[in-house]
Amino acid sequence: MKKLLLSAALLIAVSIGAKAQVSLGIKGGVNFSRISTDNVKESTLTGYQAGLFARIGNTWYLQPELYLSGTGGKFESSDNNTAFNGKVRFTNLNVPLLIGRSFGQKDLNFRVMGGPIYTYQLDNSVSLGSNLSGAANNFNKSNVGYQVGAGVDIGAITADLRYEGGLTKVSDSFAKRQNLWALSVGFKIL
Repeated sequence: MKKLLLSAALLIAVSIGAKAQVSLGIKGGVNFSRISTDNVKESTLTGYQAGLFARIGNTWYLQPELYLSGTGGKFESSDNNTAFNGKVRFTNLNVPLLIGRSFGQKDLNFRVMGGPIYTYQLDNSVSLGSNLSGAANNFNKSNVGYQVGAGVDIGAITADLRYEGGLTKVSDSFAKRQNLWALSVGFKIL
């Protein structure tokens, strides 16, 4: 984990040192996450995200980010007269590395982007029925996924809409992959 954070910081520092066109900024937003499961009805949970980003380049750009997020999912079942419901909330450290293409002028442009994301679970809050309570201790701390999306920049303000798909399982016991939609707004400070 420390190596990953140091690598991201080094990438930003090297880019600034190379005098590439670089923007640094802060961002925050909302996400709507869902964890797919077997034989259980799942629904979305509203969460948050807040952190930092760098954008290196102009028409084609590289965008590493580092942010905290709150994600999870809701579950419900009424099979075989054993009804239960519950939810899982995660607090995560996210490190996406996106490649994008920008269209338009400096003060008004549209962007498309995509790339991998590494997510490390810092904490979880679980409220599941007794049927699944043992599975709550089996969440994977590290997950890998991908993000694709589009955005717009108006001056120093930036806004993104992204889809994130999980490539690894959230839990080997009952939950498969976490997927989410995220809407964020940011401000370029450099």
